[in-house]
Amino acid sequence: MGCFEYLRLIAFEIIIDFVVLLFHRFVPTQSDTSHFDAIQKPPTGATPHALRWYNHIKSFGNDRKNFPGEKTAAKPAENKPAAKKDDDDDDIDLFGSDDDEAMLKFMYEEQIQDAIRKDAEAAKIREERLKEYAAKKSKKPAVIAKSSIVLDVKPWDDETDMKAMEEKVRSIQKDGLVWGQSRLQPVGYGINKLQIGCVIEDEKISVDLLTEEISEFEDVVQSVDIASFNKI
Repeated sequence: MGCFEYLRLIAFEIIIDFVVLLFHRFVPTQSDTSHFDAIQKPPTGATPHALRWYNHIKSFGNDRKNFPGEKTAAKPAENKPAAKKDDDDDDIDLFGSDDDEAMLKFMYEEQIQDAIRKDAEAAKIREERLKEYAAKKSKKPAVIAKSSIVLDVKPWDDETDMKAMEEKVRSIQKDGLVWGQSRLQPVGYGINKLQIGCVIEDEKISVDLLTEEISEFEDVVQSVDIASFNKI
């Protein structure tokens, strides 16, 4: 059944419903005969009122020519060939199964392309965030490993000038070495030792080399020991 013929049947359906509603009766005329003759195929159950009208008019047989009124020829519905689809035409024929399939394929491909675009955008955003994180991390100052040390510096005897000893120890100045507080602590027989603290950067200062350098003051230093060693 063509599209125009289907629409005509729908129109019949509406008209018949209206007539039945107003008059509760039906008197066929030559207009019914004209429309009956114009229909190429009987209506289907999809339009029950049109089908009932068609069967009713059909039941009169040759008596249809005796219906009152003037008969006017109704133009039959034409089955026009489908117009050739232009390359730039985006209209969709809802009555064509091929077009429906093409539409579904188009929508499916659009969804795939949209998902690909979203994945690409997410990957781009993730890459940008990783770059920002790396840039921020590179700007942060590196953590410097440090140690807090207390040294015991012992003199030769009780006649050693402890103040001069401390001055010599503090005279050792290096990048990554900071001297701290000091005190004299008795070891016996009237002899005191110099207990002095310092903070060193582990990558720049070697504790062993520092103690060796202090030991080189042989005129006042008898020995150097590490009293405590703590990482900061």
